[in-house]
Amino acid sequence: MHITTPDIGVDKATVAEILVKVGDSIAVDDSIVLLESDKASVEVPSTSAGVVKSILVNQGDEVAEGAVLIELEAEDGTLQAVEPQLADAPQKTSENTPTSLSDQDIIAEVSSHQPAAASQNQTAAAGSAVTVEVKVPDIGVEKALVGEILVQVGDQIDVDQSIVVVESDKATVEVPSTVSGTVASIEIQAGDSVKEGVVILTVATAEAAPAAEQSQAQAEQQPAAQAAPEPKAEPAAPASAAPAGDVEVKVPDLGVDKAAVAEILVQVGDTVEKDQSIIVVESDKATVEVPSTAAGVIKAIHVELGQNVSEGIALVTIEAEGQAAPAAPQAAKAEAPAQKAAPAAPAAHASSAVPSTHTADKLTKEQNAANSKVYAGPAVRKLARELGVILADVKASGPHARVMKEDLVAYVKSRLTAPQTAPAAAAVAAAPLGLPKLPSFDAFGGVEEKALTRLQQVSIPQLSLNNYIPQVTQFDAADITELEAWRNELKGNFKKEGISLTIMAFIIKAVAYLLKEEREFAGHLSDDGKSVLLRNEIHMGIAVATPDGLTVPVLRNPDQKSIKQIAVELGELGQKARDKKLSPKDLQGANFTISSLGAIGGTAFTPLVNWPQVAILGISPATMQPVWNGEGFDPRLMLPLSLSYDHRVINGADAARFTNKLTKLLKDIRTLLI
Repeated sequence: MHITTPDIGVDKATVAEILVKVGDSIAVDDSIVLLESDKASVEVPSTSAGVVKSILVNQGDEVAEGAVLIELEAEDGTLQAVEPQLADAPQKTSENTPTSLSDQDIIAEVSSHQPAAASQNQTAAAGSAVTVEVKVPDIGVEKALVGEILVQVGDQIDVDQSIVVVESDKATVEVPSTVSGTVASIEIQAGDSVKEGVVILTVATAEAAPAAEQSQAQAEQQPAAQAAPEPKAEPAAPASAAPAGDVEVKVPDLGVDKAAVAEILVQVGDTVEKDQSIIVVESDKATVEVPSTAAGVIKAIHVELGQNVSEGIALVTIEAEGQAAPAAPQAAKAEAPAQKAAPAAPAAHASSAVPSTHTADKLTKEQNAANSKVYAGPAVRKLARELGVILADVKASGPHARVMKEDLVAYVKSRLTAPQTAPAAAAVAAAPLGLPKLPSFDAFGGVEEKALTRLQQVSIPQLSLNNYIPQVTQFDAADITELEAWRNELKGNFKKEGISLTIMAFIIKAVAYLLKEEREFAGHLSDDGKSVLLRNEIHMGIAVATPDGLTVPVLRNPDQKSIKQIAVELGELGQKARDKKLSPKDLQGANFTISSLGAIGGTAFTPLVNWPQVAILGISPATMQPVWNGEGFDPRLMLPLSLSYDHRVINGADAARFTNKLTKLLKDIRTLLI
């Protein structure tokens, strides 16, 4: 007999591997060929036992439904009758043949399916404590792997709460609980192969009896629904080529009321093919790539990242190039799912008009594409996008190199406590910043853990880059006696206008003036280390202390502004920092930084150069000091300066000259006018 390609849910698939040889004896359900498409990998089983007489395909061939794969003869040497594998999906049982359902159909089926929860004691009175079994629902394939167990014995769970992640070569699905109660026992382990009807766990619940009755009612309704196979689209008569025009690609039936737009895989102006994935939508149960229904050019994108969408919502508009109208075959295929989703459609349409407050995608299109190739579940992928993590960088600990949630958390934790480019740190296991693990302090009174603020945590990788800069600090002191006297004369009038005139405004103006002459101090070392990139503008970072930690908003073009303008903007930036209202743009683009201790105290410090900058100026509190005038000592107000710099770009003599010039400018600010 001929073993042919079954319906694998796509038009064509590639022969990835031939699993038998001529002369092999095979049994029913033995895998004979591995087929791959851009959606799934499927092992095609034999529908009969016998001896392989000939193999009619080669590795790399493209095959479609009905294509002959191998020829079998019976053990006695007689050829068997041909039995083509042309059964519809509803006629194929997941017990011995691969599913013909598409990824979306499988996910929709699992998301909407309510498995029967067989009560161990259905005759118990309502309200009595009864243990209920939660079983694997029909997942559309013969077997699936337990990827992750999301609960523990003793946990309180609710109806529809995800309890287990199961995975096949077609989809990754979180299986929901059908009852609420306490997890009494878990009957499976991560890595187990399971199929429909296998007990996942048992739940102790007082409401188990009613739930069981409801399950039984659903179970009675299900065979009736399955008795009528889903109508398969009849081959349409050859359609005449449709004229070029606009085609709206809409959200298909996802099996849930709402899903969030997790990734947008195309841009306006992109050319797409039919069935090319254009949008990734995500619910709390599954992640689905929505394919284009037509080939052409993306004319408009109607959704945003994080927006809630439901069936029928327009995703993109495609300017199609003359093609056969796809509406007729789609209508028959979608008829049954549309009836199932009809009751929920009005509510879904109403809610989808307002975008949800989702965490913005922090990855680029290329990074999202890279993440899609990594083996991970929907919940892990969603978390990775929210955190801006490239999954390929995460060390996987799950079965078959699957990235688990714990792997992602551990990776983020290590990145927050290690330099962004730290080859040495990788050599030391569990050693942030390349340091060994902390010893136990239990014998010395123990510890109390105090969490760092979010601002402190996200600052750690940036601050750690300073470990790779050969930093030197030049100390000096400026005589600001006359400058301070002038400031005191001016600040009264400034105060009437609501402006706080601090010494910092004068320092910023003086430093900006000096950076126009000493451009290397506001430059950057090139990536190849062979040149200095000299910036055309000055954007000065001003360190501001807040209750949550240190932040550095940027003052734009201070060399082009008056001292009054600088004072106004300085006050505004400081207030925005303390109110946590700084935008990302407020923190970007600096090429020099000033950090001041104000009146807190101290005589000097060594500020850290903030890569990719090459210099930073530290200001300590001014104090009255005796200064020799040639005949005696005069009391002068001296301002300590601490200039840290990257020695790869700036020499010591250059740094000394910079601080010397700055002290002269601050001693007589009138020099700026010359």
